[in-house]
Amino acid sequence: MDQPVGELLKARGLRSTAQRRAVLTALHGHAHSTAAELEHRIQSADDGEGASRCLSRQGLYNVLEDLSRAELIRCIEPAGSPARYELRVGDNHHHLVCRSCGRIKDVDCSVGRAPCLEPGDDAGFSVDEAEITWWGLCADCRPASAQRPPRH
Repeated sequence: MDQPVGELLKARGLRSTAQRRAVLTALHGHAHSTAAELEHRIQSADDGEGASRCLSRQGLYNVLEDLSRAELIRCIEPAGSPARYELRVGDNHHHLVCRSCGRIKDVDCSVGRAPCLEPGDDAGFSVDEAEITWWGLCADCRPASAQRPPRH
């Protein structure tokens, strides 16, 4: 976040509240955080504004929804995993997810544009977003799984 958090919020038409600033700050440097991880980080932080004392679980979800709608954060929902939030928005990137430990890694689009937004048959849909997720085993989990048969 090169721009101060309060300015980012105002530029997207949102009020700069302590709760919104706390969520954006908690996400900085922690891509693919769950709501529970964000809640813990916010409660552990001493922001001097009291955001951790006045942000309920429902309040956190409301802030995450507001920030997602304003395209300040992105929500991804890998199958079998809680929703994850990241600050990387406005580009065409995808995700690798480890089936064993759940680690998520950003992957830049190899084409550099969004070819998946142009399906061969759109069936009457107006497509505005595509999400690609690759599943496998990360480098740390791969040796541990060498003895196990592959999952299909």
